[in-house]
Amino acid sequence: MFRGFSQLFNKENKDLRKRIYFTLFCLSIFCLGCSITVPWASTIIEDLKTLEIFNIMSGGGLKNFAIFGMGVSPYITASIITQLLQMDIIPYFKDLKEQGYVGRQKINKITRYLGIIIGFIQAYVLCVFFMKDSTVFEMLQTSLVMTAGTAFCLWMGDQITNKGIGNGQSMLIMAGIILSMPKIFSEAYDGFVVAGKYSSGLGILFFSLFIISYILIIIGIIWIQLAERRLPIQYANRSSSAYGHQQSFLPIKINSAGVIPVIFASILTTIPATIVSLIGNQSAIDFVEKYIIYTTPTGFLLYILLIFFFGYFYTFMVMNPEEMSKNLNKNGGYIPGVRPGDDTKEYIGNSLGKLTFAGSTFLAVIAGISVIFSLIFKLDSSVSIGGTGILIVVGVAIEVYKQMESSLISRSYKMRRKRLR
Repeated sequence: MFRGFSQLFNKENKDLRKRIYFTLFCLSIFCLGCSITVPWASTIIEDLKTLEIFNIMSGGGLKNFAIFGMGVSPYITASIITQLLQMDIIPYFKDLKEQGYVGRQKINKITRYLGIIIGFIQAYVLCVFFMKDSTVFEMLQTSLVMTAGTAFCLWMGDQITNKGIGNGQSMLIMAGIILSMPKIFSEAYDGFVVAGKYSSGLGILFFSLFIISYILIIIGIIWIQLAERRLPIQYANRSSSAYGHQQSFLPIKINSAGVIPVIFASILTTIPATIVSLIGNQSAIDFVEKYIIYTTPTGFLLYILLIFFFGYFYTFMVMNPEEMSKNLNKNGGYIPGVRPGDDTKEYIGNSLGKLTFAGSTFLAVIAGISVIFSLIFKLDSSVSIGGTGILIVVGVAIEVYKQMESSLISRSYKMRRKRLR
């Protein structure tokens, strides 16, 4: 691994280093924007509760009314809505999905506009509930500035995707979570040791167990992200002797959806809280805080079910068994012992379903460790969400690493071909 990354300093990889520097520059701008408070706003003293996930993704900027306080979370919410609408709910969105690249471009455009609208609504609701001493004009100003910050973050995310490394939106979310991590661990330390709930020795022991749970989360997500099942593939127009008896495989990951189910499930559980806050009905607010947020037993069960739902939904949307079967048939490939066509489609679908169930189960267990830990020891809400945060960070970091590794391997292969010529 280290020998591979030493290639970054070769002259031939100068453009790749520029992409890395550009990504770091954009992330530094994002971190700076998360620390600059809107001039006429003030820091929120109260607990954000259901909105804490947004605060963590923005590096604590939401609680400070920072210009990038909303981050790209409204875009994630809009993505959930548009992807659900593609499930034959609205024929227009289903038609766009079937149009291929052109349709995806239109869906992305709609998602961005919808994300900006959602960002303004979320920012205004936040201002109404936490800027009670301010005028309506100041609330609107703050909402517009934070919405503009979200629009800039979306643009910057696109620039990272096109000119940097990794997926831009995911990189910004990862940067915000990393910014929040020191505060999460300090609040956990205060809850176990400083608060005086336990004796000093017992508090340190519990805090150590808390650290170990995070280490287990990191190990678990690395294992899930890298584990895969390889379906053997043979090609009718290739002889095994000509290719040195090399076997071809169709790799299917245990967790093909990555950390997307956790991100979607975390944000979707906050949508009811945003809606009831906008309505202002106290009984509805009490109901959401008692049954919907995932720090409650029923909310936690809903959170786990949503992880499973989005695990299956996103996996079968990205890896369509019917399309995979057709592509195999076009290339003259087949799975030994399985007939081409519907049988191959059914075989791939069954394999994908079983692997997705296993992957979603591990994902739910890993995501639930910190939540259960916080419920048992009654820690701050930001601490309970911290496990979800580290899950996202590790997942995004693995994807970036794999992208850089594949790029370096490809470049090394091209360099060897040039030398042989």
